[in-house]
Amino acid sequence: MLKSKKKQAVIAKHRLHKTDTGSSAVQAAVLDARIKSLSSHLKKHRQDEHSRRGLLKMVATRRTHVKYLERRKTAVQSQ
Repeated sequence: MLKSKKKQAVIAKHRLHKTDTGSSAVQAAVLDARIKSLSSHLKKHRQDEHSRRGLLKMVATRRTHVKYLERRKTAVQSQ
């Protein structure tokens, strides 16, 4: 679980405009921070299968956002 200040720092670093909190870039960055946090938890608690399942879901969601950003980037470049 990310602390509020850490999450706000990640959002501030990756936002596209002043009020942006939900763009794909921001969501992927927040998921990345949560994944790093949960990975360190799972190194300590290897048998925590419930958290491992949540980690896998977060990785899949992040992958979806990154693929979308790559598609959008190539579409903009081809125009």
